[in-house]
Parts: sequence; structure tokens; C-alpha cells
Amino acid sequence: MKYYNFEVRSSTREELINITSEISELIKKSGVSNGKVTIFVPHTTAAVTINENADPSVPRDIIFGLKKLIPHFPGFTHLEGNSDAHLKSSIIGCTQDVFIENGRLILGTWQGIFFCEFDGPRHRRVIVGINE
Repeated sequence: MKYYNFEVRSSTREELINITSEISELIKKSGVSNGKVTIFVPHTTAAVTINENADPSVPRDIIFGLKKLIPHFPGFTHLEGNSDAHLKSSIIGCTQDVFIENGRLILGTWQGIFFCEFDGPRHRRVIVGINE
């Protein structure tokens, strides 16, 4: 497996950042034609998901829904005050696997890969593993 890293900089407390093109470039760089890419976010208040990338209202609606489901609530006991971010990260998850065919991601027509920030703005890291 070949490993790569890249950085993501968020600009708000909660946002979804499309990282599909960064992953595609790393696949190209790896030279792998057919295999699998694993995207891992090594942070406890961030995540990675696959969802619609054609309509920018979808990522905003995901954030809106998660805020409704798990509000930023001062009653949590975690001293940093970001328990909602930890919960959102646990629900979404820190890893996604996507198949590669002919050097390209196998995604649905409207799908994209999103870095999910729940405790920004921050400077984050994404680790990518690519294998045949």
C-alpha cells in the first residue's frame, strides 16, 4: 500500500469540504490502475463522508441536520466544550474506502468525497492509502 498525506484548512466551525479532486490526483500520482483507496481522517472532531457534490445545498443541509440532531450544547461535561464535534465525528466516521478502476475513483454520478469539519476553523490532515 502506498501512503500519502495532504492538509485541509477549514474556515468555519462546521463545514464539509470537497476533497474528491485531491484524492483523484493522488491516485494518478500512485500509478494504481485498479484497486482501492482508503481515506482516513486522524482527528476526533472531524470525519470523512461520501455524498452529493453537484448541489452545494446538500453539504449545507447535512451540517444543518447534524446541528439539529446534536447541538453545540454547554451542558456536556467535556472540558473543551466540543463534545458535539466528537459525537458528530463518531456518527459519520473517520474512514472511507472507494474502489479504483482504470485509474479513476468508482463513485456514483453525483457523489463526492467530503472532509467533515466539526470543530474549526482548523488546519487538518488527511491520510490516503492506495493499493492494487
